[in-house]
Amino acid sequence: MDMEGTPSLHGYYMPAEWEPHSQCWIGWPERPDNWRNNAVPGQLVFARVASAISKFEPVTVCASGAQWANARSQLPENVRVVEMSLNDSWFRDTGPTIVIGRSASCSQPEPKVAGIDWNFNSWGGVDDGCYPDWSHDLLVAQKILAIEKLPRFPHTMILEGGSIHVDGEGTCLTTEECLLNKNRNPNLTKEQIEDQLKAYLGVTKIIWLPRGLYGDDDTNGHIDNMCCFVKPGVVLLSWTDDETDPQYERAVEAFSVLGNTTDAKGRKLEVIKLHVPGPLYMTEEEAAGVSQDDAKPRLAGTRLAASYVNFYTANGAIIAPQFGDQKWDDEAVRVLSKAFPYHEVVKIEGAREIVLAGGNIHCITQQQPRGIVQP
Repeated sequence: MDMEGTPSLHGYYMPAEWEPHSQCWIGWPERPDNWRNNAVPGQLVFARVASAISKFEPVTVCASGAQWANARSQLPENVRVVEMSLNDSWFRDTGPTIVIGRSASCSQPEPKVAGIDWNFNSWGGVDDGCYPDWSHDLLVAQKILAIEKLPRFPHTMILEGGSIHVDGEGTCLTTEECLLNKNRNPNLTKEQIEDQLKAYLGVTKIIWLPRGLYGDDDTNGHIDNMCCFVKPGVVLLSWTDDETDPQYERAVEAFSVLGNTTDAKGRKLEVIKLHVPGPLYMTEEEAAGVSQDDAKPRLAGTRLAASYVNFYTANGAIIAPQFGDQKWDDEAVRVLSKAFPYHEVVKIEGAREIVLAGGNIHCITQQQPRGIVQP
């Protein structure tokens, strides 16, 4: 579908992540040039995440032919494992953005469901992306929608799911650092990008934060490491009290933007500060475990883009990363428990393994909102 034409998505919108899911989709890591020690430690944590989510909603894990048996052996029986070719396992960015119908008729009380298949270029293309071949990733969204027999709305605009957060009531959060980066859609203006987000996500207001989390170079500042909605009118912001930390300037900048804007319904935003861990850095041992092949190099001493905002909201649970930084791990659980009083906060120990490869729990998951398949 080209961007000149009016999309046939009238009546659809992207629900907030806390709205009911029918399942969660997760990829399975294996790239030795991005996941250390042949992805063995990473796979253990992916299995931990999938198992935790599966206690609250169905989970499907997609693994390559070479990894299917390994994935199946590491995952609980209630997790479905399907074979799918992948370049890497970041389903937030390569999976579909699943949208639902706004209203349901009396004869059809459940809303219809469809999926947006955005374009993808490995977070920056041949020159600036994370790996040079993303041909398998380009088909992930289409394959998921085919498995579920969901209508597919293809889009030529390059967009990753981690670059947007919505409140389900017309507001979308994103960053200029990512969406306006020349390595994504250099031929589109800010206004044209806004128009596409409004048309496809069913939103009426875009709140642009200037920058994402400090050190999040892989994604060029995805919003899901920086800020997310708790509920309409309330956001969590990656914060630090350390004025010498480069993240401080970004956090203050974002806090100012959020404090001086309203959402689609005209509400002033309440901002809850969620302190980042660390700072954390890649160790010599961790870097040595990553093969130097096609992917972006992983170097010892690199600041890790670690953030507690990068959690997954399951049906009735918050699946929250823990980084081994006791003070801030505990503080994050406290803040999340208070922000989501009706959700159980489930701690995922060892989430550092995911951040070593460039993301976290929100980045590796993709929710499928509840509804019915169109006839």
